[in-house]
Amino acid sequence: MTAAATSPRSTSRWATRALQPLILMAIMWAITALDAVLPGSWVRVFGIESWALDGLDGILLAHGLHSGWPHLIANTIPFLVLGVLVALDGIGRFWAVTAIVGVIAGVGTWILNAPGTITVGASGMVFGYFGYLVVRAFVARSLGHGILYALIALTVVAIYGGSMLAGIFRAGDGISWQAHLFGAIGGAIAALALRRVRTGAASRSAEPHSRIR
Repeated sequence: MTAAATSPRSTSRWATRALQPLILMAIMWAITALDAVLPGSWVRVFGIESWALDGLDGILLAHGLHSGWPHLIANTIPFLVLGVLVALDGIGRFWAVTAIVGVIAGVGTWILNAPGTITVGASGMVFGYFGYLVVRAFVARSLGHGILYALIALTVVAIYGGSMLAGIFRAGDGISWQAHLFGAIGGAIAALALRRVRTGAASRSAEPHSRIR
């Protein structure tokens, strides 16, 4: 009786979490559509222009921009798959991971790319979500969570591991391995920074709002 009554609420909660990366990707599609029809190029204005002080705003904005429809389409599926897996940990956690990965990937790209190089695209976020999901298995708050996260991590590695390594070590011309590398590093840092500390039941009940959900 109780389980049946709470089931719709639980389903709604999971659906709301999974919706977060869909919202973010929908914004990226809208941005690409507007960039295609409006005069000028947002890529050059808001992309990460390495070693240029006026390109620093791209550290936050460039992840939502793409050089064209093929670029966006290539990022869409892995972004949604990995993003949803991250979002299932909680809405606040998803956006926290996204922010950490975005900043670290952006700063690393700005520093390590050749001066004047313009970088855009969500692939840094894709690599960040991948890094988060893999490292999360090692910092789980309980054995049960650790096993579950490890299974998810192994599945993610099996599906995307090869392409992730190729994206860093065998990236072709015009592909920013710097964004990929620092995105993955950002995801690992996010998993460590946002790990849920193992505490006793009393401590958990005394500080119910101390963790990002």
